[in-house]
Amino acid sequence: MIMGKMRRITALLLLCFSLINIAIEAVNVSYDGRAITIDGKRKVLLSGSIHYPRSTAEMWPSLIQKAKEGGLNVIETYVFWDGHEPQQGQYNFNGNYDLVRFIKTIQNEGLYAMLRIGPYVCAEWNYGGFPVWLHNIPNIEFRTNNPVYQAEMKKFVTYIVDLMKRENLFASQGGPIILAQIENEYGNIMDKYGENGKKYVKWCANLAESYHIGVPWVMCQQNDAPDPMINACNGWYCDQFRPNSQNKPKMWTENWTGWFKNWGGPLPHRTAEDVAFAVARFYQLGGTFQNYYMYHGGTNFGRTAGGPYMTTSYDYDAPLDEYGNLNQPKWGHLKRLHEVLKSIETVLTMGSSRHVDYGNQMTATVYSYAGQSACFFGNANPKDDITINFENIQYTVPAWSVSILPDCNKEIYNTAKVNAQTSIMVYKNDESKRMNWQWMPEKNLDQVENGRVLGDVLMTAPKLLDQKVANDTSDYLWYITSFNLKKGDPIYGHDLKLRVKTKGHILHIFVNGEYISSDYADYGQYSFTIEASIKLNPDKNDIALLSGTVGLANYGAYFDKVQVGIYGVELVSQRDGTEVTKDISHNVWHYKAGLHGENVKTYSPNFNKGWFTDGLQADKPFMWYKSIFRTPIGTDPVVLDLKGLGKGQAWVNGNNIGRYWPSYLAGEKGCSSTCDYRGSYRPDKCTTNCGNPTQRWYHVPDTFLFDGQDNTLVLFEEQGGNPFEVKVATVDISRVCAKAYEGHSLDLACNENQVISEIKFANFGVPEGECGSYRKGHCQSSDALTVVKRLCLGKQKCSIHVDEKVLGPTECRVPQNKLAIDAVCDTTVSSENRRRKYKM
Repeated sequence: MIMGKMRRITALLLLCFSLINIAIEAVNVSYDGRAITIDGKRKVLLSGSIHYPRSTAEMWPSLIQKAKEGGLNVIETYVFWDGHEPQQGQYNFNGNYDLVRFIKTIQNEGLYAMLRIGPYVCAEWNYGGFPVWLHNIPNIEFRTNNPVYQAEMKKFVTYIVDLMKRENLFASQGGPIILAQIENEYGNIMDKYGENGKKYVKWCANLAESYHIGVPWVMCQQNDAPDPMINACNGWYCDQFRPNSQNKPKMWTENWTGWFKNWGGPLPHRTAEDVAFAVARFYQLGGTFQNYYMYHGGTNFGRTAGGPYMTTSYDYDAPLDEYGNLNQPKWGHLKRLHEVLKSIETVLTMGSSRHVDYGNQMTATVYSYAGQSACFFGNANPKDDITINFENIQYTVPAWSVSILPDCNKEIYNTAKVNAQTSIMVYKNDESKRMNWQWMPEKNLDQVENGRVLGDVLMTAPKLLDQKVANDTSDYLWYITSFNLKKGDPIYGHDLKLRVKTKGHILHIFVNGEYISSDYADYGQYSFTIEASIKLNPDKNDIALLSGTVGLANYGAYFDKVQVGIYGVELVSQRDGTEVTKDISHNVWHYKAGLHGENVKTYSPNFNKGWFTDGLQADKPFMWYKSIFRTPIGTDPVVLDLKGLGKGQAWVNGNNIGRYWPSYLAGEKGCSSTCDYRGSYRPDKCTTNCGNPTQRWYHVPDTFLFDGQDNTLVLFEEQGGNPFEVKVATVDISRVCAKAYEGHSLDLACNENQVISEIKFANFGVPEGECGSYRKGHCQSSDALTVVKRLCLGKQKCSIHVDEKVLGPTECRVPQNKLAIDAVCDTTVSSENRRRKYKM
């Protein structure tokens, strides 16, 4: 009895202490017309998107730390409904879906978080983040004033909010979450839903407010966002955006740092200069919160890529690349911009502003507060450098750039002047290590035996169904039917073709157990008709059609209703020049989800039945391949080179690393080796990799690998490819180069397991050319090369202050000298023997 009382007292004391702790750490988050306020102080908030399912939990601390080092103070993420509730009422918060762990990792780094609950996310994610079982609920209509959908949405959003509350993760509880978002970019498509769309927006706002989470709610791309929802901008440029109330801050929830990659497309790039220009313009014109989409894009593991036709890589040309490396110069150039913006936080958010228009798209904005001033000189002219006279001093601002003068006197930063290194990355593999392969054909491709459908039948219906009936448990759905061909039938005795109309992405045809033909849609088409010559038996015939998807639609009004799969099947013959058809679309069709190999988990490292070791069958469709490889030594990211394969999926130690499709090449035209940062960005402006596989390299996170042990690689090859070309590689820096401006510091760094082993070029003065092809100009310092070698050789990183005191006199008659460097990074001997950081 006494012990029971003591336990209750102890529990009560612990509860009191926890409440005291919460009260001490809790912060008040609000907003006014100038900024988000934290405990009454207006803040300049610099955020970056890192989506937790697109990396692994073991990667999160490093990614978030690098984001912090890059000058961010907020990490933003969507919440992915399909990953958290893969089956209705069954929740998943494990592994890289451990949302609580992710938010706490952000908190451990001392950063804030923005939680975009949605639950619609878009994000080039399968089905926009909605679980496909949602589609199959009767009478449901997504993202509108529909009670069935609203009930499911409310249930999930409530689950997430309650989870965050239980873990004390909102700032009002002492947690890191300072902002939350309901819905996502609904204003882009709201008019398609009419009055019900407007009612839905109000319902979303009321739902959000009902949770009383103690932090502001945001609705991006929603110009009519009801108070107190903050409407925000998404895009490449948001400097001209204005919130729908003078009492709301100017927020930019998605600054697109690049663009996504699609199968059959080239690789898009957005320059560091242009991203910095967009950010500086935004803060020049009153912005105080902006978020990079993406700061780390990561990988679409498994079948999570949507679109459709989005690649497995979601690198997005972000400041941190797909593997978590610094994407230089973008990361470093933005880091310096963030430092300058933070240094003038008070005057930006508290001061008055004065705007001067010089014409020709040249402006100056002066912020003043408590005797201090900060100036932005913005030149939005895409061609001309412009010189202005400001307070009797002349300043020249390069085209398409912004100069920031924290004291309105000296330029500290210009968006067009990059003083960060460029890292040249390389994929390294051991050509001597050829992989040994086992093989196995995909079984049950005929699907019918003695008139009986093989395996588990999902359902049977007298019509062709949308492929989503299988709840997206696989990319593949079998459509199977039988029919009798009798004498007297109009098509009997003539050359026959099978005509199949599909809104799927891939189609394979089998007749009477024989493979007949395949085809696929091009990117952006997603609907095609295939005709194949066939031979039929006089009586019973079996037709099995395998429909495949490459991710479901994720954007647009009514995207949930976009049909996927077969919608018409006909037998076609010619008689006296006239086409005769027999429509079998309304036959009785049997539906089976997935491949046999998927259903028996052939990809599991423990699956050892039925593999052949001799007579490898290469370049044939519907093959499973298996091999063993050792984990590479060191800490560099590991990738698979899948060049030579056709299309399929890959698993390492049972982990699905995503879809592959290296046979789908980018077009030959449209790419360029150079990119002019000046002028508005668009996805086709700066592209590379024309004529090559859209994606050749596939990330294998350390978490998926066994340290110092054998790893099992399994491939399902759908089209036909050669596995002997597959290689295991690592990603590292081969060279670093830079062209830094006088008066700035240049930081050079190889990866942590490398040192600068050679200075191939160093010139201070007026060097010419670009990285990899630098040349000496007409004047230079004779000491620069010696100084750079002394400061950098043999070191993992070094810092050089770019001026004549350090690098020697140049006697060049120019406004600013420049230092150009081209250096080599090499792996150290000790690093070669280091094992991987993470152990299974």
